[in-house]
This record gives sequence, structure tokens and C-alpha cells, in this order.
Amino acid sequence: MSDGNRQDPHDQPEQTSDTGASADAGVASRRQLLRFGAVTGAVVLTVRPGIAQAATSVLACEIPVPDAARSSQAVAPDGTMVPKGTAGSFPGGRTFKGEDVRSGLRGATLPGTSYDESQAYLNYVRKLQSGRSGFTCYASLMMPK
Repeated sequence: MSDGNRQDPHDQPEQTSDTGASADAGVASRRQLLRFGAVTGAVVLTVRPGIAQAATSVLACEIPVPDAARSSQAVAPDGTMVPKGTAGSFPGGRTFKGEDVRSGLRGATLPGTSYDESQAYLNYVRKLQSGRSGFTCYASLMMPK
């Protein structure tokens, strides 16, 4: 038998003396495990940059307050939409970056707003529902890391 046709003895399962069955039945050979490890490593390397890019895009996304369909209305302190000029309401037409909203949800004030105004806008954001502008950005902010 030539050297090119020789098999590695470690790739062969051990034989038991009493049954003749493989002692390692169902257990992958070392070579198979190494191949699996190489494939797994390639997958991890290709997924990680995508995760980093997604995290960056979440912080750069924007949330309009209110969305374009309700831009002629104002935001009440509880986050609901009210007609412009309603007492205690704040003007709409603001857009905030995801990073600013995340900070606001953690206790900071949204940029360019007073504390009460910031709370009204954050209450609006908390009430966003699927189909509204900014919902996807808000949902991404709420996902665990």
C-alpha cells in the first residue's frame, strides 16, 4: 500500500473486543471536529461586522416627533397629539437621533429642549406603534445588546 492511500489511524473508530461495534459510535472523528471548527470560525468572522454596523445604524437613526402625518399638531405632556395652541403642549416638528433618544430614556434631557418638553417628546416616543415613522428606530433602541 502506498503512503498516499494510508489512512490516519486516529480517524478510525476503536473496535471493542466483545461486540465488534465501534466504541465511539456517534462521536465525530477529530478531523471532522476540526473541519467543523474551521467553518464555525468563518461564520463568526462574517457575522460580527454586521452586528457592529447594526449597532452603529441604531444610534444614527432618526425619530420624528411627531411623524409627518401629524406634523401640524402639538405634543401634550403625556405624549398624545393635540391641536396646536393647546395649553401646556409643545410644538411638533422635531427630529431626534436614536442616540439622543436612548440618552433621554436613561434620564438625560433631549438636545435643545427643557426638561418638561423633553419628557413630553419621550412620552410620545414611548407610545409609538408599528407603522409610524420612527417606530423601527425606537424598537431597535429597546432591544437588548
